[in-house]
Amino acid sequence: MDDEDIFNYLDKIQDNDMTYESGRILGSMCTIPDPIGLEAYKKFIITNLGDPGLFKGTTQLESEVISMIGELLHLKVAYGHIVTGGTEANITAMCSALYKFKEENPKLKPEIILPRSAHFSFNKIIKMLSLKPVYVDLTDNYHIDTTQLEELINENTMVIVAIAGTTELGYVDDINVISEIAYKHNIPLHVDAAFGGFVIPFLNNIQNHEILFDFKCRGVTSITIDPHKMGLAPIQCGGIIFRNKEDLDLLSIKTPYLTHDFQTTIVGTRSGASTAAIWTLLKHYGMDGYTRIVENVMNITRYTYENLKKIEDVCVRDYELNLLSFNVKSMDVNSLKEELLKYGWSVSVSEIPHAIRLVIMPHIKKEHIDEFIVDLKKIIK
Repeated sequence: MDDEDIFNYLDKIQDNDMTYESGRILGSMCTIPDPIGLEAYKKFIITNLGDPGLFKGTTQLESEVISMIGELLHLKVAYGHIVTGGTEANITAMCSALYKFKEENPKLKPEIILPRSAHFSFNKIIKMLSLKPVYVDLTDNYHIDTTQLEELINENTMVIVAIAGTTELGYVDDINVISEIAYKHNIPLHVDAAFGGFVIPFLNNIQNHEILFDFKCRGVTSITIDPHKMGLAPIQCGGIIFRNKEDLDLLSIKTPYLTHDFQTTIVGTRSGASTAAIWTLLKHYGMDGYTRIVENVMNITRYTYENLKKIEDVCVRDYELNLLSFNVKSMDVNSLKEELLKYGWSVSVSEIPHAIRLVIMPHIKKEHIDEFIVDLKKIIK
């Protein structure tokens, strides 16, 4: 094929994709990448962090990014990597916890304590690492039931997982309480803040109470955080942060033919483009800039919530972050989702509870919500 035919075909293929700019993607935790981040991404597209001796400058950028994210999460000295996303970050944290557990307890079968609200990546991890899952029930308001935790801990407990911004409802577990339990029993606590990590620190700046979820809680040993969500970085851009260097070092593998002697990542070849993008965005926006972004999405979340509450047949749940769930009393959830899709709205469905799920990301504007509410009323009628 000649170049013109190739790109004509690619254009036709791309026409089948939904766009964030349309405002009709209402179920995704990703959004339009910031243009300045894209510029940095393109500039570093050919770099390989898997061979740091060849790309010393890009490796320095990653170190600076981990330091900045660590500071955001109240950790003076941070250790970790920029990875592909939340799934790889969670795998990385669980591998570290497993290696540590096996060193200390070679004959025991490792168990992972996690809430029923945990991201599906943990189902992958449980199979990949042959772990025994121990699920904690949720409270009536869909947070991990901390009263059950201590009775579930035993000699086989490898790690406890808590969520800061559940994928289905955007709720934050009582991580301060969980942290004290983990610290008391000397068990690692991993916080999956893939979504909440770039929301909560800035939300704390604009509300009169602080949500504790990060390394301020002394029992927290590792955190997953995704810059390609509310950080506005291009896909793929996730992060894994460890409190202690030895936990990252547990992942160390010799790399004899490369320019560096070892790697501490799951993936070998890693583009430095994502690292350059989030470094640029952190420097560009700073605390004040990201606070404005979060304040804006929370305002639109509140606007959406208030408009949904006005519809007689709609039952909408309280929210904590920029994520809403609701049911229509007279309609099945899956049927409603299909009807909304006919009107051009891509929403998703949560399982616990079974409900329509809306994620209010920066690409969603008030005018989009107004259009959505009009169509929702038509469907209900």
